[in-house]
Amino acid sequence: MPSQEVSALLNPDVEKQSDIDAEIEALHSAARRNGAQPGSQPSPHPRRDYAPYRSSILRHPKQSPIEITDPEAAELCGPVFGVSDVAALDADLTRQHPGEPLGERMTVTGRILDRHGRPIRGQLVEIWQANASGRYAHQRDQHPAPLDPNFTGVGRCLTDGDGRYQFTTIKPGPYPWRNHLNAWRPAHIHFSLFGTAFTQRLITQMYFPGDPLFRYDPIYQSVVDDAARERLIAAYDHDLSSPEWSLAYRWDIVLDGPAATLFEPGDANGAGL
Repeated sequence: MPSQEVSALLNPDVEKQSDIDAEIEALHSAARRNGAQPGSQPSPHPRRDYAPYRSSILRHPKQSPIEITDPEAAELCGPVFGVSDVAALDADLTRQHPGEPLGERMTVTGRILDRHGRPIRGQLVEIWQANASGRYAHQRDQHPAPLDPNFTGVGRCLTDGDGRYQFTTIKPGPYPWRNHLNAWRPAHIHFSLFGTAFTQRLITQMYFPGDPLFRYDPIYQSVVDDAARERLIAAYDHDLSSPEWSLAYRWDIVLDGPAATLFEPGDANGAGL
């Protein structure tokens, strides 16, 4: 019997999925009530102190941001990326090793746009993900699912003149995590994007349509606005699929949108979905 199930039998106080479900429903109901008030609407961004996501309580920022008087000084501490550093093979996660990885091959593509619908060219887009069995190639991931010697799960590319990015990869599998008893994360891909500066980095997650784990996942549910949460789900696009090669999903991202994240007091130029 898995260790978490043994713990639940020995300790009736172990949190179960039903406990998390009740908390999620209470928070979403409160958000709907607040959104019904005149001039009010739910935030499109995840709450940093979202209680059902237990570790967010322990590590979310609790102090006011530190004001940086010299913004250029922060840039000097960040990594430097150039066109020569990003190779074509970086965007094909299925060709980074001698053999073929296991799993469902797919293409993930979309456009990076600004708030006015203009393409953002030369944007560095990075992704990382679990393999088809739901395991990351990382020493801290000790989930007993098998590792794939032909899949590392990391890729990057630069957007083209139309703001388009494209990756060839393997559909990731869901995996367990220890937020509560029998907690499972829906299949997802992590995205990292840089705006016009390193300090404008956006990290988010892309999900797949129809995943039955959506309702149980406190990370996905931490976006309490229904419309904003739906924007995290990619669309299957049959016309973009490659015959006898890969299925395709399309996911567009808008940076610096009308509901952009405010990183500093009075700053309205943060990156947002």
